[in-house]
Amino acid sequence: MTTALLVAALLMGFFGSPHCLGMCGGLVTAFGLSMKDISPAKRRALVFTYHFGRLSSYALLGLLAGFIGTTVLEPLMKGNSLPRILLGSVLVFVGVTMLGAPFLNKLERFGMRFWQYLSPLRQKVFPLNTFPRALTAGLLWGFLPCGLVYGALLIAVVAHNPLGGAALMFVFGLGTVPMLVATHETVGWLREKIGRFHLRQLNGAIMVLSGLAVVAIPMVMANMHGGHGGGHGQMDHGSHSAMMSDADSTGHHDMSQMDHDMTPAMDSTVDHSMHDMSDDAMSHHAHHEPSS
Repeated sequence: MTTALLVAALLMGFFGSPHCLGMCGGLVTAFGLSMKDISPAKRRALVFTYHFGRLSSYALLGLLAGFIGTTVLEPLMKGNSLPRILLGSVLVFVGVTMLGAPFLNKLERFGMRFWQYLSPLRQKVFPLNTFPRALTAGLLWGFLPCGLVYGALLIAVVAHNPLGGAALMFVFGLGTVPMLVATHETVGWLREKIGRFHLRQLNGAIMVLSGLAVVAIPMVMANMHGGHGGGHGQMDHGSHSAMMSDADSTGHHDMSQMDHDMTPAMDSTVDHSMHDMSDDAMSHHAHHEPSS
C-alpha cells in the first residue's frame, strides 16, 4: 500500500461525497431527528460514534477485499507485470465512473437487496440515544449500497494486502465525513464549490491519467532500458574485441622490436667477448713460452 493510493482514496471520498450525500442524505436526516431531544455535547459524541462505526465497516470490507486479493490474485501475479496492469486498469475504471459512467449501477441495485434484508435490524437502532445504538447504526450504514464504495473496494482488492485494504477503505471513509457532518448551509456551500469547479470530474480525470501512467510508464522505461542495455552490450563486445586485437598487435610489435633491438647488441657483445678471449690466450702463451 503506497501513500499515493491512500491519497487517491481520500480525494475519491471527499470529491465523491456529493454522491454520498444523495445516497445517505435520508439516513443522516433520520439519525438527526432521532437525536433532537439530546444535548448538543452528547449529540456530537453520538455523531462521532456512528461515523466511527461506518468507517469501521469500510475497514472491515477493505480487509476482506485485501484478503481476496492476496489469496486469489497474488498467486497469479508473481513474477509478471499483471499487478501493475490490474491496478492501473482499476484506477482507470474508477476514474471513468467518477466522470459519470454508470458502470456500477447494477452492482448498487444488487446491494440494495442486501440493504433491504437488514431493514428489521436497522429499525431496532432507533432512536439513536445511546452509544451502542449509534455504533450499531454506523456499522450497518457501512453496508449501504454505493457505487463509490464499490469502486474503492476494487482498489483495495488489487492492492492485495489485507491491512492495506483496510487502511485504504478507512481513509476513503474519512474523505466522506466533512460533507456528511456539515450543517445545511455548509453542505450547500461544499456542493456548490465541488460542482462549480467540477472537482469530482477533475479527480476522476486524474485517476484515469494515474491508471494509464501506472500501466504505461514502466513499459516505456523497460523498453528504453532494454535498448540502452543492448547498445552497451554491443559496444562492450566490439570494444573488447578491438582491445584484444590492439593488445595482440601491440604485443607482436613489441616482441618483434625487442628481437630487432637485442640481436645486434647480443651479436656485437659475443663477437667482442670472443675477440678479447683470443687476445688474452695469445698473450698468455707468449708470456710462458721459454726463450732459446
